[in-house]
Amino acid sequence: MKLNERQEEILETLWVHTEQKEKPSMDLGVAKGEPEIDGLLKQGYIKRAGDKIIMTDKGKAQGRSIVRRHRLAERLFADVIDVKEQFIHSISCKFEHLIHEEIEENICVLLGHPKTCPHGQPIPQGDCCKKATEKIGKVISSLADMRVGQKGKVAYLQTRDPKQLQKLMAMGILPGVAIVLLQKFPSYVFQVGQSQFAIDKELAEPIFIRTHTAHS
Repeated sequence: MKLNERQEEILETLWVHTEQKEKPSMDLGVAKGEPEIDGLLKQGYIKRAGDKIIMTDKGKAQGRSIVRRHRLAERLFADVIDVKEQFIHSISCKFEHLIHEEIEENICVLLGHPKTCPHGQPIPQGDCCKKATEKIGKVISSLADMRVGQKGKVAYLQTRDPKQLQKLMAMGILPGVAIVLLQKFPSYVFQVGQSQFAIDKELAEPIFIRTHTAHS
């Protein structure tokens, strides 16, 4: 059964308390009468401990996932959409409930697997982050390190500079897009679809490519 927004917020709060090494519990009296609490108990996300509720392993996994979605949303709104700082948290609170697993991974890849949210809090790693860490240097390289004529697909963009990210996206540089390097000097010239672009090294370095010659 899908959790509703209030249930996700409860698990998110409990998980953050655990992360911050506070007592990972919630006063049952505060939530007394909430049907969401009964639902979480029945589904095995939380359990009673006297007058407190605490997360089970299932609840911890779900809470971690919700926090990851929230902090990725904050990074997206801060770095790509350039939302004003005072609005980032509230908008992300709403957006986190709309992000599905596949979209979450796409956002993470697009942002270059960021390690922290705009407020400096760590973003829990996802499977895509672990795979990128394992394979970086084996199957993925920066566009700046590719050979002329080498082909591949964009794996991710590793930049937190919103202006850089916007420039790259405007050229169609997005995860999964096929690309071929045509020239490295005096500028980096590459082709995406039927279009060719010339960029400097500073803009080429954040583009990470899964090359066709690499084997995963």
